[in-house]
Amino acid sequence: MIRLAVIADPHFHDCAWIPKNSALPGAIRSYGDTIDSTRVFNESGPAFRAALDMAVAQGARLAILIGDLTDDGQEPNIHGAMALLSEYRSRHGLRVFATPGNHDLFAIHGRPMIKTFVAADGQSVAVDSARSPDAATLGTLSALQKMARLGYQPDPQDLHWETPFGTDPEWNARSYDVLSPDGGTSCRMIDASYLVEPVAGLWLLSIDANVCVPRNGATDFSDPAQFHDPSDGGWPAVPRHRAHLLRWMKDVAQRARAAGKQLIAFSHYPALDPLGNASADEVALFGPTGLARRAPGGDVAQAFAATGVGLHFSGHLHVNDTARHIGPEGRFLNIAVPSPVGFPPAMKMADIGPDSITLRTLSLANAPAHDAAFVAYRSEAAFAGRPAPDATGAADFGGFMDAHLRAVVSRRYIPREWPADMADFVKTRRMADLLALIGVEGQAPEMPLQMFAEDWYRLRKGGEAAIGYIPAERLAFYRQLCARLPVTQGTGMPARFVALLRILGAYLDRLPNADFVVHLPGLDVSRA
Repeated sequence: MIRLAVIADPHFHDCAWIPKNSALPGAIRSYGDTIDSTRVFNESGPAFRAALDMAVAQGARLAILIGDLTDDGQEPNIHGAMALLSEYRSRHGLRVFATPGNHDLFAIHGRPMIKTFVAADGQSVAVDSARSPDAATLGTLSALQKMARLGYQPDPQDLHWETPFGTDPEWNARSYDVLSPDGGTSCRMIDASYLVEPVAGLWLLSIDANVCVPRNGATDFSDPAQFHDPSDGGWPAVPRHRAHLLRWMKDVAQRARAAGKQLIAFSHYPALDPLGNASADEVALFGPTGLARRAPGGDVAQAFAATGVGLHFSGHLHVNDTARHIGPEGRFLNIAVPSPVGFPPAMKMADIGPDSITLRTLSLANAPAHDAAFVAYRSEAAFAGRPAPDATGAADFGGFMDAHLRAVVSRRYIPREWPADMADFVKTRRMADLLALIGVEGQAPEMPLQMFAEDWYRLRKGGEAAIGYIPAERLAFYRQLCARLPVTQGTGMPARFVALLRILGAYLDRLPNADFVVHLPGLDVSRA
């Protein structure tokens, strides 16, 4: 049995970094920016360390890191993250293999950034990379050179190492021509994919699905504005712009079967819908939200399945999910891994045997020193004449992340994504009012609808890993309600709330996604 730790999206940010040409005491991000984001920043160091400590405590000596190692690919943050990983390799023998995420690098020469930090007196200070160049995101080659030890270059311990282009590790031997959408513009880009055998019998396939495409008519490749942001591309961009990856994956899968190797694939982006297979319903209800619009379609699933790669781990959306595709072209599982800096903070552990793989989802609710920035948050609030944030009273990191989610729901998701009439209804009504609106009889829990909306997002992001944050009686009520929803017509508010509840039912009816067993080779899933 081989134990493999799986960590997605740590978004490491070094609070001790002092941006160049600034009078800041450090790089503590503002709480205002934090609650406007779907991830937290200052807590990322303690959360990442907690994940690595968990890996070591569980006896793992191998880990895969599924993209977004850093906050935004700034050189100080890459340096800090690599120093931390080097510490765990030297002290504990933990080897970490990574794949690039959209926050780790950008295009050829990187891109500028503006970040808001907290000064000693609590004032928010914007730091522009035009003045503090170390705040900018690095370009692909610069970033990969600094992260080379994470599998991007071969290690003397490796039993096998290759790329889609052969065994030459030089970066110029791993580049390809990428075309603009209209096919009229071409530039040379690095593909950071690799296959490694770190221990006998295990093949780790790191797939670089972080596809950066030049815009139509681009002429200056040093200008980041002349590239499309890869965060909205992912797997849908691979068949057109990196078709060589699909051919290579098929070859790797065939060789793995012939040689009796256990093949574990991972990339930053999901290859199947990671929202309980309900993304299309969410788009129909809310429009193309930030998460749902990034779910890949059926054509991607078919192309991936045809490669013969059976098991794929993904990150990017900070959700916990298990999705399966079965079709005439083949079958595969996409296991979406939650982030240490999103709700719920967690990672996964895979025990890889000859006939099955056992997956566990491990909570990172306890992250020592997660509260190091709370003094700055309170100073920031005092400077602005506001009370201290409720989240700074959380008992542990899990409670802080739950408070963060509640703030994001009220400040970001509902105001930006919900129709105004639904948003207003949720703000002022209670669960009994919702039952009356949709015509369902029965006793409703005495709770505001805002609490229901928070639970909806908890289950959307966390699946079974969110259950500990929702009382059992509320979960039981949601299950009963989703089982007796009325048939509705039209597009009025009652029909839209019924649609919202049907999506909730999909979240509650996902494949096992906390602790479960994948049975090989058929990829059947059962609870552990």
